[in-house]
Amino acid sequence: MKNLALTIFLIVIVTSCSTQNHSQKDAVTNYYKAFDSGKFNKIKEVIHDSLTIVSGDYVMPFNKNNFYEFYTWDSVFKPSYEVIELTKNGDEIIATIAQKNLRNAYLKNNPLKLKVKISFTAGKITKLEELDYIDVNWDTWNQRKDSLVSFIQTKHSKLDGFVNDMTMKGAINYLKAIELYRKQ
Repeated sequence: MKNLALTIFLIVIVTSCSTQNHSQKDAVTNYYKAFDSGKFNKIKEVIHDSLTIVSGDYVMPFNKNNFYEFYTWDSVFKPSYEVIELTKNGDEIIATIAQKNLRNAYLKNNPLKLKVKISFTAGKITKLEELDYIDVNWDTWNQRKDSLVSFIQTKHSKLDGFVNDMTMKGAINYLKAIELYRKQ
């Protein structure tokens, strides 16, 4: 009887650990699929009440309501996400992601590939930390961005500030700036 109880206990432990690993990977996959398909309600299902995105020196804390603003900013650029690889690293997932969008195309780095460390609380995504960019040509990226910003500052100052405006209006202005720059 003792052996049966011990065996059942071990099976429950192994199964729950396996389920947790699988559900974390599912949460990450569903997060990027929801971004890709434009389904914010699906994103809300896999993120915690608070979510932090870390990109270099920028730390952006969100709750579900103000994360919607970031989501709408991203959606203006008509993104497409592909999960290339998911690796379990302790209690976190390391994801390799490819992101295509109109902004990255203009900046000549499309798709933009990066590694992201994803942390969880109670099975929900709480933090996305960009670890490394893969084969990004930062010289081209910065030259294109700087040329665009300089052009807008001198020729269309009403759009100035678009590059740091992470709202839907900022993204729309970013696309307007690209269009104006291309027409010059």
